[in-house]
Amino acid sequence: MNRFLLNISYIGTNFRTNIVSGIQKTFNKADEARVDTKTIQGCIELGLRALHPINEIQTVLSSRTDAGVHALHSTLHVDLQRRNSEPFDPTTITCVLNSLLHKNGLPIRVLSTQQVPENFHCRYNALGRTYLYRFAVAKGSNRCANPLKNHNFYAFLPVEEIDRCFFLQNSNFDIERLRSGTRMFLGLHNFRTFMNVSRQHSPTRDHPRYTLRVIDEINVKPGKSVAIGANAEKSESLYHYWDIEFKAKSFLYKQVRRMVGALLALATGRIDERSIYEMLTIPSKNSWDNRVLLSPPYGLYLCRVHYNEKDLELPKNTNKNELSTAASEQTLGS
Repeated sequence: MNRFLLNISYIGTNFRTNIVSGIQKTFNKADEARVDTKTIQGCIELGLRALHPINEIQTVLSSRTDAGVHALHSTLHVDLQRRNSEPFDPTTITCVLNSLLHKNGLPIRVLSTQQVPENFHCRYNALGRTYLYRFAVAKGSNRCANPLKNHNFYAFLPVEEIDRCFFLQNSNFDIERLRSGTRMFLGLHNFRTFMNVSRQHSPTRDHPRYTLRVIDEINVKPGKSVAIGANAEKSESLYHYWDIEFKAKSFLYKQVRRMVGALLALATGRIDERSIYEMLTIPSKNSWDNRVLLSPPYGLYLCRVHYNEKDLELPKNTNKNELSTAASEQTLGS
């Protein structure tokens, strides 16, 4: 049995990526040709069946993203065993999966595949994760008393940005106040207030230490439109684009989206700094300020899962020449 780490990216708009409940997928012969398009994990596992391993395919995900959240780089690991006991060629795994995903019109791509030690775990070995939230604020939001008449926000929205960026308008939006507010989240805090309520009731999650998290960095930077051609020029003239980058070892369910919601509420004057302070210092679902709106998932991107490169290295006694020779001689499904 050999373990492989898959580096993947995807657009999460049409996927329900909530796999926290550990859904077990079973297929009969009539289902073998059917592609499960409900979850990204299901699509990957069905694609791996094309390699015809002799073991049951069970992937393990490093990060659990909400429905609609995108990933520029996420990871999963899987154990695969060939009939001849030789390891699969990682490049073959990448190419087979991408071919099938493309053929079925699925917005998932395998960036790379590598063989890793058998005791490597893509989730527990992760040193940290980086998330990015994209949003855009309409320029000149205070030019018109009636926001439904002759307003940039309603006049133009680049089609390339639909479900890729959160657009908003507010004449009081203050990016410097948002930037200042990010400092309140840095360091060690109990983020129970910022965890989705439905995830707060379990023996593990009820433990006081479960909701402790350390936020290493929060960076606010000017962003740019992903539109092209004439749309790009018009987008830049009508909107200010911003990126908020969060770095931490791990995050609670919907924590990033709730933090973004609080920061946007602060920047638009719906709440003040004291409200954020109380949500952080009085960790409870009852401390959530209802003036804060949960930011939509389509503006959020998982940018990177960080690992120590040494954890990815195969044992020194592995004969790399033999592995290379075996990989070059293998045939698909042999």
